[in-house]
Amino acid sequence: MRIRATVAAVSGALALAAFAMPAAHADGSASSYRAEAAKMLGTSGKTAYTGSAPAAELDVSFSNFKIASAIKVGTTNHVSTTVTYTLTHGAGVDITSGDFATGPLIYKGSIDNPDNMLFGNKAATCTATTSTTASCKGLIDIYPAESPYEDEGYELLNSDAGTWSGGALALKYNNEDSTLRGGLGTTKLQRYSKLTVNASPEPVKKGKTVTVTGALTRANWEDNKYHGYTLQSVQLQFRKKTSDTYTTVKTVKTDSAGNLKTTTTATVDGYFRYNFAGTSTTPAVKATGDYVDVQ
Repeated sequence: MRIRATVAAVSGALALAAFAMPAAHADGSASSYRAEAAKMLGTSGKTAYTGSAPAAELDVSFSNFKIASAIKVGTTNHVSTTVTYTLTHGAGVDITSGDFATGPLIYKGSIDNPDNMLFGNKAATCTATTSTTASCKGLIDIYPAESPYEDEGYELLNSDAGTWSGGALALKYNNEDSTLRGGLGTTKLQRYSKLTVNASPEPVKKGKTVTVTGALTRANWEDNKYHGYTLQSVQLQFRKKTSDTYTTVKTVKTDSAGNLKTTTTATVDGYFRYNFAGTSTTPAVKATGDYVDVQ
């Protein structure tokens, strides 16, 4: 389940209530799950939640939260990342009950007033390790080309790229008791990047100039297209035909459209590529080497 706050203030309790739907929906298809969550949150863009807050907190806590250090998200593909954590619960909490559910989440901003919050399509799977602890495994599901609301934009905004916090929740469907906790870990949500290279002429005479062009682009989550990543430092690298190792020739900056262009001198047969080290919002990427025959 994915939730974008539709007003500035969505408390943790209210966001959690979107997860607290009848058990039949918890095991249903992703589409019905999303539809129910969107209905409970309200789709007008003017109200965050139209139901009631959870009745009481469950006697549970979360620890050992583990998630990938970075999640690369493109323009259209569904992206899932696995989260594991330990659930500790009181003797009065039956985690095997049909009306109990728990799941991981990530959020941007604060847990009580999130700018955005992302869940998984289904609740986590938990295996009891002692009478009061369980090892849990769930997913965070991301659909960059979709929105859970009928009259709003995409699920992610470009400003969402960067560091997100991790959290988890537990709830009982029947009586709406629930617990939501944040600050369990961090991950980076990054705009997927692409990098191309073309070295010419091919073949080229030894000592002559080789022109190397390319482009660095990254996902735009607001129009589902790739656009140039401007004014970024990118390394031009070369690997001899007889070697497995690339060495850096020079550093070049992308222009206002994300394009790259530079020249170098042809010496021996080999491969040219561009190498981008990445930023907090955009992952590192290497172009596939382009072979040049030096005669």
